[in-house]
Amino acid sequence: MSAPVLILVTRPVEVEPGAEPGEASRPFRLADVALPQLSVLDLGVTRGDGVFESVRVGPSGSPDLEAHLRRFVVSASLLDLPAPDLEVWRQAFAAAVSEARRRGGDDEVLGVKLVLTRGIEGRGVPTAWVLAQPAPDHTAVRRDGLAAITLDRGYRHDAGAASPWLLLGAKTLSYEVAAAATREAARRGAREVVFVSSDGFVLEAPTSSVVMRFGDRVVSPPAEVGIIAGTTVTRALAFFAERGFETAEERIPVSRLARADAVWLVSSVRQAVPLTALDGRPLHLDATLTAALNAHLGT
Repeated sequence: MSAPVLILVTRPVEVEPGAEPGEASRPFRLADVALPQLSVLDLGVTRGDGVFESVRVGPSGSPDLEAHLRRFVVSASLLDLPAPDLEVWRQAFAAAVSEARRRGGDDEVLGVKLVLTRGIEGRGVPTAWVLAQPAPDHTAVRRDGLAAITLDRGYRHDAGAASPWLLLGAKTLSYEVAAAATREAARRGAREVVFVSSDGFVLEAPTSSVVMRFGDRVVSPPAEVGIIAGTTVTRALAFFAERGFETAEERIPVSRLARADAVWLVSSVRQAVPLTALDGRPLHLDATLTAALNAHLGT
């Protein structure tokens, strides 16, 4: 197993026309992950003020990279951060993966995180890095599934449109609510959470999108209900469509969730994890379909 690879992105955002490029000739550099690299004054640390993406890289590469980069730009815009220079980020991503492959081999599955913060307060200079490291082995949970509970997220399904300052569609560094919800699940004997809106619609999991099968129909909530637009869920729905299922993104009442024939939580690194129980009620686990879905997502 290879050691983590850290790339510091020294020119992470687009340079204004006519502005001094600073370190533009050296937009990123390899850094020692074992040494201190981040200021304790950075707003990403003190306030969780920043955005990130986590990208799975398998032996055949990362088919979702461009979707992650597009969402990265949207998240930065929602936080009023400068626009990321995507060509720099692509190159930094490739450099991190290349170095990780050199250290650990071409067959190793990697989790690559792209991070952009507002930087040290008062300086107006963003902080950015790419971290590539071996992905955890999620084989068992993808095969065996896990139990989840539903928790009220505390806002209506239309809160994102009514209150855009809540940043509901942004993938930010502020993940304490997600962590607190996962701890609550553990206290109730489960390992995962399905968030629901205060007016009774299915939202998302703390780090995953929710996909549900009702007979020959497979659905997932749309981003318009105040959730992060999933990258992996798009490929998951394409998998089902190729196999003759009707697919859609639509609002799903919580009352329907318990009647689903199958439920998966899908995300880039962990891929598709089937739910075996929800709020103590057993759910069917379709092992064959789940294995095929994960084979599709892993290509």
